[in-house]
Amino acid sequence: MENKRAIAIAVSLVIVFIISIIITRISLGLSKPFYLVAGANSAAIFAVIAIFLLRDRYDNRRRLLEAQMVSASHELRIEYSFLRKVAGVPTKFQYREIEVATDGFHCMVGKGSSGSVFKGILSNGTPVAVKRIESQERGEKEFRSEVAAIASVQHMNLVRLLGYCCVPTGPRFLVYDFVPNGSLDKWIFPHKEHIGGCLEWGLRVGVAIDVAKALSYLHHDCRSRILHLDVKPHNILLDENFRGSVSDFGLSKLMGKDESRVVTSIHGTKGYLAPEWLLEQGASEKCDVYSYGIVLLEIVGGTRSVRVIDKENSNDESQRRVQYFPKIVSERLREGRVMEVVDSRVVDKGGVDEREVRRLVCIGLWCIQENPKMRPSMAQVVDMLEGLLEVEEPPKAQMVMVDLLEIDELEENPSHYRRRNAVLQAIQENCNDHSSMSCSFTLSVLSGR
Repeated sequence: MENKRAIAIAVSLVIVFIISIIITRISLGLSKPFYLVAGANSAAIFAVIAIFLLRDRYDNRRRLLEAQMVSASHELRIEYSFLRKVAGVPTKFQYREIEVATDGFHCMVGKGSSGSVFKGILSNGTPVAVKRIESQERGEKEFRSEVAAIASVQHMNLVRLLGYCCVPTGPRFLVYDFVPNGSLDKWIFPHKEHIGGCLEWGLRVGVAIDVAKALSYLHHDCRSRILHLDVKPHNILLDENFRGSVSDFGLSKLMGKDESRVVTSIHGTKGYLAPEWLLEQGASEKCDVYSYGIVLLEIVGGTRSVRVIDKENSNDESQRRVQYFPKIVSERLREGRVMEVVDSRVVDKGGVDEREVRRLVCIGLWCIQENPKMRPSMAQVVDMLEGLLEVEEPPKAQMVMVDLLEIDELEENPSHYRRRNAVLQAIQENCNDHSSMSCSFTLSVLSGR
């Protein structure tokens, strides 16, 4: 547009000068003043033409340099993008890209305490899951925790973070690989609505191993240990082959190799929290081990670890009680009736090996020992699941956690806090009583890991 305007001005000036020469010729004839005016106008015409030609040459050269710079910039962006992908560094997306990819946040596939998850497709055809973190204070902390925790980790059983997007004074977005079969809870727990299905036994064992390997990688193979601190079936996703991947690092913490625990506020999901965390003794990788043990038992039984049962369908709260599945599992194991705790839907399909059930149950019960020193590491758990370590029957635990859960679920009177403190003290004493005990999988049976 600017070039056309310059051409129009130049042509107009030349025409004006030519008309001026013609008018002067007519009015003055071939007199001396005519030659002076004609010479001046001719000089002006040549000046205009010269300026135009020089400007055109300059513009051509400028356009050539701009084209070279654009080409070099494009190549640099391609190389930078390639290096980011090779290094696994997340990409920063623009809000408009996120909005287009999710079709205006139309297809919601999940919702949590701090945000929602939407299905989308990037411009290159890659299916993604976009997590929108909406809350303010916790949202900022969760966003930073999640990016810091998994921006540089690469493992086949961790959901990959593709990128992120920050909107000033607005929500934040995390863009993940889309995992098609959703979360594990839809495949192991019965639902009134037909959501997911029933995962067969072999796939359940495979998912248990996948999750154990992911947590082992976070605890032992990263430059800084990563504590997930929110391990539960809802945060375990299944791909098209029903391989398990750990997701949602919003509550995670980074811990140095020389640190034994980190101080953090109590958060997470009831039923999956380790006792020492409730005692405000700080969090360690053993908190993840405890949560994994609960999840492992839920995978075996197809039932949630904590359920409130109404006696004889009564609405009277005094008739309600808390059913703690790990306690039932422990009792059935010692009675020699371990097959009774297996999900009946899986048993009906067949293919369940009682020895394998016993091994998984024992591993789960070792993981939820109330004394964290008695729990195995996740590296040991992987070895036990794969048969590289012998698994002995764990010692009988007092399961005082069920009393604490029952107080939190059912009691709302003033004595609630007194009884809760008494139970917490019992948990503390129980941990101290076992502090000198040795575990059957301690140093004498540790693998090279």
